Amino acid sequence: MHISNNNRFKWVIKIKIIERGETMKIMNVKGTVDSLPSKEIIRRKVVNTLTDTFEKYGYLPLDTSILCYYDLLASKYSGGSEILKEVYTLKDQGDRLGLRYDLTVPYSKVISMNAGKTINLPFKRYEIGKVFRDGPVKTGRAREFYQCDVDVCGIEGSFIEAEMLMMT
Repeated sequence: MHISNNNRFKWVIKIKIIERGETMKIMNVKGTVDSLPSKEIIRRKVVNTLTDTFEKYGYLPLDTSILCYYDLLASKYSGGSEILKEVYTLKDQGDRLGLRYDLTVPYSKVISMNAGKTINLPFKRYEIGKVFRDGPVKTGRAREFYQCDVDVCGIEGSFIEAEMLMMT
């Protein structure tokens, strides 16, 4: 490994690939960032504050899979939508898969698979997790980012809407 200083006072790490005699510049994929300790400490404080608030109102944590069947991701938008152009897709051994672009579709999957079995309705949940979109990268629009969702399934009416407003 060779570390050199480029002329802008940023350190650039280059790894020599021995077999090919090439070097590779190490950097983040455009639209992604690493959360270094100073920012990660702040992010976690924010997440802890949100978590404490949600749990005071009886919301339960949920962590859904980042990887989904593409057909499931596409089902939210019957007839297609612009968001589907931004889904990161990949192929498993025969299945077309995608990275979640929001937290709602995976939540719907969990409810469909578990309501009346391991999840009793009404069900109040929150989730804070990374989502991915393969769209144009520009200021304020990243490929990988955190999303926070609070949802209720099995309760209708203005009471639950008022409760969600009180949490803010």
